[in-house]
Formats: sequence, C-alpha cells, structure tokens
Amino acid sequence: MTKTEIRREMKALNKAMQPGERRCAADNIIAQTERLEAFKTAHTVALFCSLPDEPPTEEMIARWCRTKNIVLPRVEGDTMQFYPYDPAGMNKGAFGITEPTGESPTEPAQIDLIIVPGVAFTASGERLGRGKGYYDKYLSSPGFNATKVGICYAHQLRPELPCEPHDMKMDCVIAG
Repeated sequence: MTKTEIRREMKALNKAMQPGERRCAADNIIAQTERLEAFKTAHTVALFCSLPDEPPTEEMIARWCRTKNIVLPRVEGDTMQFYPYDPAGMNKGAFGITEPTGESPTEPAQIDLIIVPGVAFTASGERLGRGKGYYDKYLSSPGFNATKVGICYAHQLRPELPCEPHDMKMDCVIAG
C-alpha cells in the first residue's frame, strides 16, 4: 500500500472507533508508558494535543503535569517547537490543534522523553506521519536525544510501512 492509502485506511478505522474503545486504549497507553524506565526517570516529557482521530492525550497531560515538566508542540511556519505547558496559555493553532502560547521554546536537548503521534507504526519503530514532516525534522534537530515513544491504536500497528531515509524511527511503540 502507498502512504496515501495507509493514511486513508487508518483515518477511517480511527473514526469508526467507539468512545469507550478510545478511552480503554488511552488508559492502556498511559499504563504502558508509566511502566517505561525512560518515563520514570524523565524530568521533561514532550506530548501533543491530540486530534479527534488520535489516541486522546488530555488525561496524560493533566496527570503527568503534576510530576513532570510537560512541553507541547507549536507549529511555526514549516517547523515545530516545543513550549512549556500552561493550561491558561493554550490556543487553537495550525491545523486546528491546541498549542501553547509561551514565548520561550524548550531546547531539544532538555527533553528526556517524547510521545509521538503517527498514522501507523511497525513494532520495530518505523512511523508513518501525516505527511508534513514536522516530527521527523524536530527529532533530527541538533541536540535532540530524548527517548522516542510512538503511540497508536492497536489497528495502527502494521507489519511493514513504506519508509524513506529521513523518516525517524521510534525507540519503542505503544499500541493501546
């Protein structure tokens, strides 16, 4: 299958999920993530504000901001930067995604663990994104050395994906 065909199939499968299935998957993803040694030792965790067809991250953000320094992405032109999470400083940004409004981005080297969305993943860490390359660019930025954790619904885990040299692999993938 082509990247476009996989994206179309995954979007349809994601949208067909019932709210209870989404909640169960999110709870499973949270539990698996919290068992990771990289999570336990992380000071700064990069998350994302989920779109309706992605595993919901609201609970992760609310739960983890009590014990971790949470940073969230903001798209700026053709790049993405991470800013500290402040519940009072969030706006709708690029592509209708909720983004932080902070003034000082977090340096890539300060992030210990990053939770990465994807359209599909393989068990070995290959990732298919939405096609704009924001995460691939950020994950390859100078100084970035965080543990990369891809999260997805179980049906988004595929045996293989079409990949290109610039596609960044995850260190692990958690399927809820």
